[in-house]
Amino acid sequence: MGSGTRGRHRAQLHPGAWWLWALSLGTAATRTTNPLLLALLIAVSAYVVAARRPDTPWSRSYGAFVKLALAVILVRLLFATVLGSPIPGTHTLLTLPEVPLPAWAQGIRLGGEVTAEALTFALYDGLRLATLLICVGAANALANPSRLLKSLPGALYEMGVAVVVALTFAPSLIADVQRLRAARRLRGRPDKGVRGLLHVGLPVLEGALERSVSLAAAMDARGYGRTAQVPPAVRRTTAALTLGGLLGVCAGTYGLLTAEGATYGLPVLLAGLTAALAGLRLGGRRSLRTRYRPDRWDVRAWLVVASGVAVAALLALAAARDPAALNPGVVPLVAPTLPLWPAAAVLLGLLPAFVAPDPEEPS
Repeated sequence: MGSGTRGRHRAQLHPGAWWLWALSLGTAATRTTNPLLLALLIAVSAYVVAARRPDTPWSRSYGAFVKLALAVILVRLLFATVLGSPIPGTHTLLTLPEVPLPAWAQGIRLGGEVTAEALTFALYDGLRLATLLICVGAANALANPSRLLKSLPGALYEMGVAVVVALTFAPSLIADVQRLRAARRLRGRPDKGVRGLLHVGLPVLEGALERSVSLAAAMDARGYGRTAQVPPAVRRTTAALTLGGLLGVCAGTYGLLTAEGATYGLPVLLAGLTAALAGLRLGGRRSLRTRYRPDRWDVRAWLVVASGVAVAALLALAAARDPAALNPGVVPLVAPTLPLWPAAAVLLGLLPAFVAPDPEEPS
């Protein structure tokens, strides 16, 4: 039985691969406002989640991220309706009563004409942000947060614990709400409205507090926070490399985003990444943490990451070569078309559904 359990553990995909794949899809979503391509990205992430999502509490958070994405789109449309939009338009859908504002609020409008062009632009913009949220939700549903924490470098362990606790709080909260609402429905009690919210909210907060106390006790019992003795020169070198590397990454990224910095952007970015990784490597000497059965990058993990990076790179290339296809205009108002080879590039993101191992069993 022990060998079977070990085999199942080794068969699981590295959690970092899922996050890199999902963030790559999110990066691809930022390169386009074409609703057809964005819908295709959402469909790709949803298919992979449906095929490879494990039966665990954190995997149920995908639906919550989808609802949050829909709320983002509705809020963006509401803002465009009430506050107006700088996009000019000739197709007026309705006219709201306009509220006169003082002179110091010049440029802000409450009410007035609502045009189809303004709402279409708001829909495209909101759908792009919604796609990014859904991709993050896919990573939350597919990656085991505790295994992701084990895979972090020693220098990032403390920060990683805080991030993992934050990421696991929302899925656990959603699972508690679903469990309590189901229990109230079985007892014939209301689970909706203000009354149901009050009766469900208190046990949920109580459970969250109990989990926090249990986590703190477990971390204290395992010696969390212990550090090894490191010479002062190594500490200063680590701080200098990490800080200088992060500054280099910021400067290189800025250079890549501006036309003037195209010559120095990539070298500075690579130098900053090298310095930051060296600083993290030295900083890991302070950590006394050991890893039990560490996750390893195998061929399947590299294929998953490569599929996401390929989608992001190909859509960035398509946006540079044919910006009109990936960012359709709304003035004049025309129906968007699906560009063929960018759509084929998005379909590369389906590769994890076929190469990733079967979902892990709940422990």
